[in-house]
Amino acid sequence: MAGRRSAGLLLFRRASPSAVEVLLAHMGGPFWEARDRGAWSIPKGEYEPGEEALAAARREFVEELGHEVPAGDPLELGEITQAGGKRIHAWALEGNIDASNITSNTFEMEWPPRSGRRRRFPEIDRAGWFDLDTARGKLVKGQVPLIDLLAARLGLPAGDDED
Repeated sequence: MAGRRSAGLLLFRRASPSAVEVLLAHMGGPFWEARDRGAWSIPKGEYEPGEEALAAARREFVEELGHEVPAGDPLELGEITQAGGKRIHAWALEGNIDASNITSNTFEMEWPPRSGRRRRFPEIDRAGWFDLDTARGKLVKGQVPLIDLLAARLGLPAGDDED
């Protein structure tokens, strides 16, 4: 996985003047279906050398959620590196979508293992809005720093998004 790069958008909305909620996507497929903690991600995907990262982040948002990217100026959060070496370049964007109504692209894999049968699964099987503390527990460990970067950009205290 070393050297792979992804780009993503962390959509947020204001729950109050001092608190925000972020939109997270639950990873689809049989390995993730029964998991909750550590099984969510920001909408993101890989991009190729020469492709603009923000354009890839916007494309992946549409492909994974089936919603257009809300209008607005994205806030660059920067790049983080996950434990396996995958780098994620992320932006935050204030906006709102109906998380209960998503349509994701799909992937194919052999399932059950060694059965010879191929099945299609959605890349994202559901989405939800979460306060920052809850989001930290739901995200895959390597993406948790994105929540702290967002809090810093918005002037919120790290580790607690409410007064």
